[in-house]
Amino acid sequence: MELSSIKKIAVIGGGTMGNGIAHVCAQSGYQVVLIDVEQSFLDRAFKTITKNLDRMLKKDRITEDEKNVTLGRISTALTLDAAVDAQVVIEAIYENCDAKREIWEKLDKVCKPGTLFASNTSTIPITELAAFTERPADFIGMHFMNPVPVMKLIEIIRGLETSDETSAAITALSEKLGKTPIEVNDYPGFIANRILMPMINEAVYAVMEGVATPEAIDGIMKLGMAHPMGPLQLADFIGLDICLSIMEVLYEGFADSKYRPCPLLKKMVAAGRLGRKSGQGFYDYKK
Repeated sequence: MELSSIKKIAVIGGGTMGNGIAHVCAQSGYQVVLIDVEQSFLDRAFKTITKNLDRMLKKDRITEDEKNVTLGRISTALTLDAAVDAQVVIEAIYENCDAKREIWEKLDKVCKPGTLFASNTSTIPITELAAFTERPADFIGMHFMNPVPVMKLIEIIRGLETSDETSAAITALSEKLGKTPIEVNDYPGFIANRILMPMINEAVYAVMEGVATPEAIDGIMKLGMAHPMGPLQLADFIGLDICLSIMEVLYEGFADSKYRPCPLLKKMVAAGRLGRKSGQGFYDYKK
């Protein structure tokens, strides 16, 4: 598919990643249909996109007209049937293989031949997801970074059957969105999470073993390694439940003890200390 053939993009899931993807697609000139299962989710997503555009407007990065045009390109829907006339579908729901399977099996029946399928999964093998459809050659991983409107990287993951044409089209689309696409092959955690999450996991081990406080660990990584955010602060931002889920995928995928999730990480998730979204993780956000 040529880049010029892409006019409409369907984004499945209105959460943090989905609304960010919808935002950048609409701002880049594409018609977008944002699909989720409840109207309240869609209303919240649209509110977030508006808020982020207002922030850009305040910083003189866009004009009032550009903001309104961007919002005007976004429609919402409660059923996957709304993806029927999209040339690209980007799935951005939570990291659950069964849930993704249900969506892709339905989309495979709804969407026209030649529609490109992309998953924003951060850990689940693309080859496995592609096998839920009858078009694995048209299926690819398109892993955006959070927050989507700010972060430049898109990890492009080729499944075993992904065609060169699909990879080229999605790479060109990524560049049109103002992002930098970097292609990797299909292994658990790909590159970003395969390297990042063990570092976070090791930082949690250092806390558990009493080597240093979270503040000290983060301070050392920020000042000594020039990281903009320490690993434990970053874990709180991502969500400790998500970090644990990714570590479990790595541990299961490689059957290697170096990916074993830290017991303290598992304990904090069990206690509901998930980071920013719950008000408490390695740091207290309730104040």
